[in-house]
Amino acid sequence: MLLADVVDTSAAVAATRSRTAKVAAIAELLRRVADSEPDAVPVVTSYVSGTLRQRRTGLGWRSLQELPEPAEQATLEVAEVDAAFDRIAELTGAGSQLARAGATRDLFGRATADEQRWLRGIVTGEVRQGALDAVVQEALAAAGAVPVAAVRRAAMMAGSSVDIAAAALTGDLDALAVFTLQVGRPVLPMLASTAPTVEAAMTKAGGGEVAIDTKLDGIRIQVHRRGDDVLVVTRSLDDVTDRHPEVVEIARALPCHDVVLDGEVLALGPDGRPRPFQETASRAATAGGTVRLTPAFFDLLHLDGRDLVDAPTTERLDALERVVPEQHRVPRLVTADPDEAEAFAAEVLALGHEGVVVKSLNAPYAAGRRGATWVKVKPVHTLDLVVLAVERGSGRRSGWLSNIHLGARDGDSLVMLGKTFKGMTDEILTWQTERFRELQMDDDGYVVTVRPEQVVEIAFDGVQRSTRYPGGVALRFARVVRYRDDKTPAEADTLETVRGYLP
Repeated sequence: MLLADVVDTSAAVAATRSRTAKVAAIAELLRRVADSEPDAVPVVTSYVSGTLRQRRTGLGWRSLQELPEPAEQATLEVAEVDAAFDRIAELTGAGSQLARAGATRDLFGRATADEQRWLRGIVTGEVRQGALDAVVQEALAAAGAVPVAAVRRAAMMAGSSVDIAAAALTGDLDALAVFTLQVGRPVLPMLASTAPTVEAAMTKAGGGEVAIDTKLDGIRIQVHRRGDDVLVVTRSLDDVTDRHPEVVEIARALPCHDVVLDGEVLALGPDGRPRPFQETASRAATAGGTVRLTPAFFDLLHLDGRDLVDAPTTERLDALERVVPEQHRVPRLVTADPDEAEAFAAEVLALGHEGVVVKSLNAPYAAGRRGATWVKVKPVHTLDLVVLAVERGSGRRSGWLSNIHLGARDGDSLVMLGKTFKGMTDEILTWQTERFRELQMDDDGYVVTVRPEQVVEIAFDGVQRSTRYPGGVALRFARVVRYRDDKTPAEADTLETVRGYLP
């Protein structure tokens, strides 16, 4: 299959807001590749998801600024592109940077202008076509004429939609049923939707008695143990066992032989309060260090030969309490009383945690779309900041100015705190593209520097220390709420105000 076929489908998917149309376009492409080139199914599935098969290539947007002239004819095949990225990813050691640059030029030199834009986007994670994993799973189900629930379950158990794509496209439910929970093979994690208040979350979760979990400001982990063999993986299913000897030690001490646990790790101070998220993230990225991470588990998926993913929450929590000691379980309240739930949430926030997650007591464990059986509630903070620069969009956002650079006042200067492209509708993108062209001071082909005159209201989940930005802090999960034409840069928030949100 030609790469051009994938690029054309990606463009068609990006051009429509209709979920049905997106699914139909991807399904048609998947049928074609299954019929003509079955070996390419995993690669094409990965590409229509907007990701490379290779987790790391050593390439970034800076290494893709100077590309050769594009080819006039589309000749690149999907298998060739995948093989080229395999070779690029394998380059290490002396001379690897030069070899990587040469291999990249060779690949991009064979790509048309549209293919070059798409390849740049998929390398930098900027393919925004509105085709998330759930959409691709629906497309696999449509192309294979199998129930989407069967596809989602197989993907959860395999840890990837790519890994089950070939089975789904056979149209054989037995082929999908092969993918079951296996201790030692990570499964896709269950995710939570959001609600503005605890009471709204309780209603969304079905009402009545619910479990209210403390939402820790840590790093998600999944732990598999079989005998003395322990595997620790991240939310993205990366193997980080060697980085978490504390977790391995605790897992081996549990009174069981086989177990699969879902939870988080975080750094705690001597008073038991959570340390700043940056300390947890820094320690979790390495195998050593003086900071000790403490695991806290909130779900159990398998215990001594019995799978519990289909069991109701109450049954899984009973098993969790039998096996995991209290100091390594997430603090939880089970109640039907909104006032009692609000009081618990207030106590959680006072202890320095992020918020709460309200959970239905009857629901099974299920990965995929963020449903109503887990609902998170976190306080929302906002700041009025000044736009310092904006980056050209790519993929679905080609032609727009997208990622904005954010600054806070520091005396007579403005100090950058980070960037965001989140929360932007097509209307906002259209407006800000025109607005920032009016304010343009410089354009290096990627970043447009603007006169610092436009104020934007930004919602964020927290502030952390950062050496990346000159103010020494960065916003976590920043997203655009609205542009504030009623405010001048002199009325924007100060760096001192931002630092006040540090934990």
